[in-house]
Amino acid sequence: MRRRVALAAGTAVVGAAAAAGPLLDRYVARVESRMNPVTQGPWPEPSERALALHATLRIADLHADSLLFGRDLVRRSARGHVDVPRMQAGNVALQVFSMPTKTPKHMNYEHNTDQTDDVIALALAKRWPRATWRSLMARALHFAAAAERLAARSDGAFRVIRTRAELAAYLAERADRPSLTAGVLSIEGAHALDDDPANVDVVFDAGVRMISPSHFFDTAFGGSAHGMEQGGLTAMGREMVRRMEARGMLLDLAHASAAAIDDALSVATRPVVASHTGVKGVCDNSRNLSDEHLAGIAATGGLVGIGFWDVASGGKEPEWIARSIAYAVGRVGADHVGLGSDWDGAVEVPFDAGSLVILTDQLLRVGLDEAAIRLVMGENVLRVLGQGLPEG
Repeated sequence: MRRRVALAAGTAVVGAAAAAGPLLDRYVARVESRMNPVTQGPWPEPSERALALHATLRIADLHADSLLFGRDLVRRSARGHVDVPRMQAGNVALQVFSMPTKTPKHMNYEHNTDQTDDVIALALAKRWPRATWRSLMARALHFAAAAERLAARSDGAFRVIRTRAELAAYLAERADRPSLTAGVLSIEGAHALDDDPANVDVVFDAGVRMISPSHFFDTAFGGSAHGMEQGGLTAMGREMVRRMEARGMLLDLAHASAAAIDDALSVATRPVVASHTGVKGVCDNSRNLSDEHLAGIAATGGLVGIGFWDVASGGKEPEWIARSIAYAVGRVGADHVGLGSDWDGAVEVPFDAGSLVILTDQLLRVGLDEAAIRLVMGENVLRVLGQGLPEG
């Protein structure tokens, strides 16, 4: 009886949402504008050297949540941080688009449970398919389908990359057509697998190529740095890693607890990444990585993506991002550091995808040479994907 009542109530809510569609869309737009601001500078004008170097880069970023809010990413928007026109303006060759399928109410960096679900309100407001009301995997599949629709509607300007062969072909084509953009799909938190490691195969078939064990709460797969127990990888988590490695998927340790990172590094046989994070050596908090974990990730051949928001980088000014990148390069070498913006991830950042030359300029200002900047700004991500994606 309770289930029938709940379903009836949900049907009524969705019916009301459909009737009030334009009003709810405007509400979601206001929420997104509030959650994903860009800090107003003024920042130093990029030097001529930075502008010239930036134009020659193949930029790749490891984490953006831009699919979440349902914004039309084909069109340039006045809100949020990423869309295809801003990727083109910022010379972004490849963006990893992540799928956060569930976030807790009153989300914080210290302790969260899995008992609440803020994403359901967005699912109802944006009239997502009924399956997404209950199934987190259905939400992930909904996002993956949205990315494919984006590619189909982009008139050839954007594509989803699934294999090494597709990546190589795309980069060869982009050498002659630098306005082309591409994305790789990831899942933020393995709770999206509906507590079944076998669903790795389902999301793989939908195009997902990266998964993290947890997001803001502990999961059946592993502990979160922001969870209640903050434990290590579970037996289910270890099975997930085995299945992912067999399919050519990247393990993402962003948001993982210290114990889960230790466990993952002990069982991984392929490069791992921390897609969006910071370093304790610049900004010491539970979210950021210790020097030991930086070294452990680098030892796998993997990458640490430095985030663009203040909790990750240490401050709201662009120079803090450059400082954190320089610190990581100093600890593990330029081959193991990349960009992990967390654009559109409910964070405030100092620039959007269209203004990335600001970061190129700041990296020159902190003393990185052009070869290191080229690696950090994208070549490392392209290398790890080129070696780690399924052959296709």
